[in-house]
Parts: sequence; C-alpha cells; structure tokens
Amino acid sequence: MLKYELIPEQLIYEGSIKEDQLFAPKSVRESDALAIHTPAYFSDLIHSRISPAMERKIGFPLSKELVERELIITQGTVDCALFALKYGAAFNVAGGTHHAFSDSGEGFCLLNDIAVASAFLLKNELAKQILVVDLDVHQGNGTAAIFEKEKRVFTFSMHGQNNYPLKKQKSDLDIGLPDGIVDTDYLNLLSIHLPRLFQHLEPDFVFYQSGVDILKSDRLGRLGISPLACRQRDEFVFTFCKSNKVPVVAVMGGGYSPKIAQIVDAHCNTFRAALDIFF
Repeated sequence: MLKYELIPEQLIYEGSIKEDQLFAPKSVRESDALAIHTPAYFSDLIHSRISPAMERKIGFPLSKELVERELIITQGTVDCALFALKYGAAFNVAGGTHHAFSDSGEGFCLLNDIAVASAFLLKNELAKQILVVDLDVHQGNGTAAIFEKEKRVFTFSMHGQNNYPLKKQKSDLDIGLPDGIVDTDYLNLLSIHLPRLFQHLEPDFVFYQSGVDILKSDRLGRLGISPLACRQRDEFVFTFCKSNKVPVVAVMGGGYSPKIAQIVDAHCNTFRAALDIFF
C-alpha cells in the first residue's frame, strides 16, 4: 500500500526522524514463523499452493512477491521487539496482521506478525508476560485464537462490535464499541481498562496495534473518532508504557479514509506521539 512508503517519507521530510533511524528487515526465519503457524500452511504459502477458497478468504490473489513482503513485515516486528528492549519503543511502518490464524490467512493478513514476535520473545526468555493492546477497529481474531490457551500473552481488543469479522473470537478482554462512538466515550473506556490490565498483569512487554481505522472519516470504520482523539489514544498508551517502564512495539494496522493524506497523517501522529514521550 502507498501509505507504507509515504509514512517514513513524511516523517523524514518534517524532521521527526532521520534516515539512519530506519531499518530494513530481512525475511522471517522459518523456525520463528513455525512457532506460530502450522508447517502445512507455511509451506503452502512459500510454494504458492494456496487454494482459490483461501485466496478469497484472504482477500486478494497471492503472488511470490506478496508472500515475500509478508515475510519481511513479520521479521520487521521481531526486529522491532529487540529494538524496543534496547530503546523503550520501536515501530513497524507496516505490520498488525492480526487476522491471520495459525493455519490460515484472512482479511488481507497472511502471517500474524505480533504472534510470531511474541513467541520469539518468550522462546528466548526476553519477556515473561506480554500484553497485546489491539485498538484497530477490527477485532484481532487471529491473535485471540492463537493465544487462547497461552497465559503468558494477554490479548486485549477494543473494536467495533458490529464490524468485521462477523464471527468474533474470544480475546482475554474484548470491548465491543457501538457504531458512531465519540471521542470522550472512547477515551474514557481506554482510560478505565488499560490501567486495570497493567495493574493486574504487570506486563513486561506490550505490542500495540495502532490502527487508524477508528477515525470518523474511515470508509470501513463506522466509529466517530476525531484525529485529535486518535492521537490522544496513542499518547495514553505510550505514556502508560513509559511510566511503567514497559517496552512497546507499535504496528500500524488499518486505515481506510478516502484521502491518503488523512491516513498518512494519522499514522504519523502515532510516531509523533511516541517520539514526544520516549525520545
């Protein structure tokens, strides 16, 4: 998508970041991907054996280039996790492929980057209790299903109740939002639940799905959130992570406003908020 190119270009142009603060990941290692995804599904992806029915479920025709892109995005989130441990926060310009299940893709998602990165941290004893804060407008159904029985990863999804996916999975905590919810009600819910989770779980790592499809302008979102409140949402999450000394990785998730400038600016606000708080 065009936004993945425009976000870093805008941040560099405005002076928020420098080019040497960017990194280019390689493809995720097969062993790391297989910690989450089944060998059969992963092999079908790599060898272009995905069925037409699966392609329809994913939402677009697959190609070797598209699969390679997903492998790179996934490794990007793994790399971000290591950078966050060092610097406090790190950001994947793409990522947030939370509709991918262990044995299938769905909703434009092939591999679940947050799940793979979480498994990497746990396997290498770099985290003991992970909190996934998924504030995309769509429920993180794949992530919820993958970690349903994994107590070391707590999935928190605050999403449009009447939005995709029609059949929701069970996150550890689901907050379904009504269509048209406004700024004050949205931010109030977040300010209630996130502190409780930190107090109860005492997480030592956070993955933050920062989709900007919560905006009122979004073609698919159905919510009534302003750009200002969207940035305040980001500021709240980052401030809470910083004050509790918990490393955080932000992945961009969805954004489907009709004007690309609206999408890019909202995603850039996520970076700007974190830069103000962490750096």
